[in-house]
Amino acid sequence: MDQLALLFVLLLGAVVSVPVGDRLKLPAPVLMTLLGIVLALLDFVPNVDVPPDLILPLVLPPLLYAAVRRTSWRQFTANKRPIFLLAVALVFVTTVCVAVMAHAIVPGLPIAAAVALGALVAPPDPVAATAVAGQLGLPRRLVSILEGEGLFNDVTAIVLYHVAIAAVVSGSFSPWQAGLDLVLSAVVAVAVGLGLGWGTNKLMDLLGDPTLQIGLTLLVPYASYVMAEELHGSGVLAVLTTALFLTDYATDPDDVMTRLAGHTFWDIVDTLVTGVAFGLVGLELHNAVRTASGRWGELLGWAAAVVGVVVLVRLLWLLPATWLTRRLHARRDHDEDIPVSWRETVVMWWSGMRGVASVALALAIPLQTDAGAFPNRDEIIFIAFGVIMATLVVQGLTLPWLVRRLDVRADTEREKEFEKELAVRAAKAAKRKLREIEAVEELPEELSEQMLRRAFDIGLRISPDLAEEERREAYRQRARRLKRVRRIQGEMLSAARHEVLAARNEPGADPEVVDRVLRHLDVRSLR
Repeated sequence: MDQLALLFVLLLGAVVSVPVGDRLKLPAPVLMTLLGIVLALLDFVPNVDVPPDLILPLVLPPLLYAAVRRTSWRQFTANKRPIFLLAVALVFVTTVCVAVMAHAIVPGLPIAAAVALGALVAPPDPVAATAVAGQLGLPRRLVSILEGEGLFNDVTAIVLYHVAIAAVVSGSFSPWQAGLDLVLSAVVAVAVGLGLGWGTNKLMDLLGDPTLQIGLTLLVPYASYVMAEELHGSGVLAVLTTALFLTDYATDPDDVMTRLAGHTFWDIVDTLVTGVAFGLVGLELHNAVRTASGRWGELLGWAAAVVGVVVLVRLLWLLPATWLTRRLHARRDHDEDIPVSWRETVVMWWSGMRGVASVALALAIPLQTDAGAFPNRDEIIFIAFGVIMATLVVQGLTLPWLVRRLDVRADTEREKEFEKELAVRAAKAAKRKLREIEAVEELPEELSEQMLRRAFDIGLRISPDLAEEERREAYRQRARRLKRVRRIQGEMLSAARHEVLAARNEPGADPEVVDRVLRHLDVRSLR
């Protein structure tokens, strides 16, 4: 098997792992990691030949962009306090605690190298957290916090990692210079993200065509990441800023085709890239196995100690942080999402899985410093993979059981109420627009009544509970009749599509004309 065949195996696994994970009630990223581990143990499977410095630029931008599309800037600002406590403060605390432990137990490990180890194992993976949380039906407030933590913790961890690596390579370290680098990195990233987001928004208006617009959204995350890194900024923060800007300001309510096609496109990208990324996590196991040759007991002991620190620090941090956030939330009128019980806090604790970013940072540790070989590089990589495998596989496999055991579920009643509220607002907006049209156009009474019923139907189709019982029954009958009409119309359109497709193979038929007619029929089927 060569590298290309291995890539196709991972892509196939990414697609198959989704329905298999749904059936087994297990997260697809965890299944892909297990697949990667199995492949890494097979003799005929080659070692992955991807330069470590390319893993983050290739994988993170599309995954971050896809994750941000499911949220909004308002959600981040509303949850800034819990996100800051997890994505910034907890990353710092975890880095320090891991560094102290590693420096104490690994002979000859310099403190700067120990900090690099702490930084690369500190951030929970945003992709794993989002995939797991979304699949288990957790309360929206927990999903919001986990998404925010996962999206922003890489920014803090990667900057800390680079500062620590630079200290090891050069042999010197300046806290003031490190702090200045952190601030400048954030400023440059935000500037690049906002500038590129604004420019992309303008360019989308010029492109017009949905295909070109969606293609541009695939390029933008990479451009944002590379531009920020070239200017010594945080590529991760730049991608987040660009994505948040486009999500909030580049959405045209009437651009239906771009929205539908874009949603489908990014679902596909998210599924494939996530699968390949976590498959690579499992495949990189061979690096750890090679490192541990003849030293399994010693290295496993070190890895277990660091795993214990990572898991325990998260729990000891979450308990008081959640209590403090809840107290502040009670004193102030903040619309932020916080865990409302110890059960939700426990679920948040056990959701701290490490993944793609930690693997990429571990493999990107340089081989040489100004003084010679990078100290304890093999040991750092083994410990890092121990943390990744323990948190991703063990926690990922047991989290569904824990959620069921603690009975932590989404508040479906609250979601239905909000859905009903949106349905009312949508119907009222449609009625207001109808009144505006009637003020400038003379509509026949029959047409006006018909349009008024359709405005009401807009809300009913979203939330049938809007109508009173009698009208609800009438609506149900009308819905059944409409469903029957649509079924018959669908069968008629299907016959039409079959006939048009058959014409594609007829002598003298122009395939381009056939496809154009077929596209008209497909659009008609969506109505």
